[in-house]
Amino acid sequence: MANAIVTRPLAMHRQPRPLPGAIAPGSVGAMAWKPTEIPDQSGRTFVVTGANGGLGSVTTEVLAAKGATVIMACRNTTTAQEIAARIDGDVRVAELDLSDSTSIRKFADDCDAFDVLINNAGVMNLPFSRTKDGFEAQWGINHLGHFALTGLLLDRIADRVVTLASIAHLMAPKLRVDDLDYEHRRYLRGLAYAQAKLCNLMFARELQRRLSDSGSAKRSYAVHPGAAATDLFAHTETPLDYVTKPFIRLVGHPPAMAAHSTLFAATMPDADPDVYWGPTRFFGTQGPVGKSSSTRLSKNKRLWEQLWAQSEQRTRVTYRF
Repeated sequence: MANAIVTRPLAMHRQPRPLPGAIAPGSVGAMAWKPTEIPDQSGRTFVVTGANGGLGSVTTEVLAAKGATVIMACRNTTTAQEIAARIDGDVRVAELDLSDSTSIRKFADDCDAFDVLINNAGVMNLPFSRTKDGFEAQWGINHLGHFALTGLLLDRIADRVVTLASIAHLMAPKLRVDDLDYEHRRYLRGLAYAQAKLCNLMFARELQRRLSDSGSAKRSYAVHPGAAATDLFAHTETPLDYVTKPFIRLVGHPPAMAAHSTLFAATMPDADPDVYWGPTRFFGTQGPVGKSSSTRLSKNKRLWEQLWAQSEQRTRVTYRF
């Protein structure tokens, strides 16, 4: 991959292996699901954004242990290389900055066919800033970056797309599709994050709808990790950085557990793409994987379409099904 750091050659001149056989009936969504139930992933390739820490590194390690090839698509390639060196299996590091459309297009241009895209990367509760393309950073990185990446790679994804939303979407009372860049209203970092994650959820659902309507066998999943004690909570550049992570440890669950919903949706053959998968206890903050609740707003199909149109216009990426 051009301008990428790789542990092994990135090109994969092959047709992706078909999805492994279905698991036993009735086990999907079972409250006791664990990664030990993941079928053998040998011959399959996953792209995981933001895999240089937190849930991304956990996801990478589990998939590699199951025989998958994993491409860690990260902005911080130095940290990613250190993590990759500690993981047994076929793990590769490639540069991807979701705040920069040039980086996104370079990554996509050099990516060969693969099986699963996991849109994991994200930022949380940042002070107001803009991406290199001029978008409000939380919306630009969490949603628009992944929207552009998915659209540019869709013809090379053999199986499915998994996009991480958040229980934080519950905190968004409305979605100002006409001003997601905060050009005409006061910026509130918590609300901006909630709206960005609401966009992730809406995007995943609208992508699934469009795939289904086009007759495609590809699938799109929305998941959330609950409350995970990762460094995401320690990068807000406020005094909250010193207290939030310990608090999340009390009410949430460790990254190894928080990654279960991602791993479930990314690997289980008969996982339902119309279900929002996530932890099922203590208001969705922790617990086994199952069907999660979401707001009425997140199910507004008219807003899905409006957000999609805005996203295509802003990123200049048009999806072709």
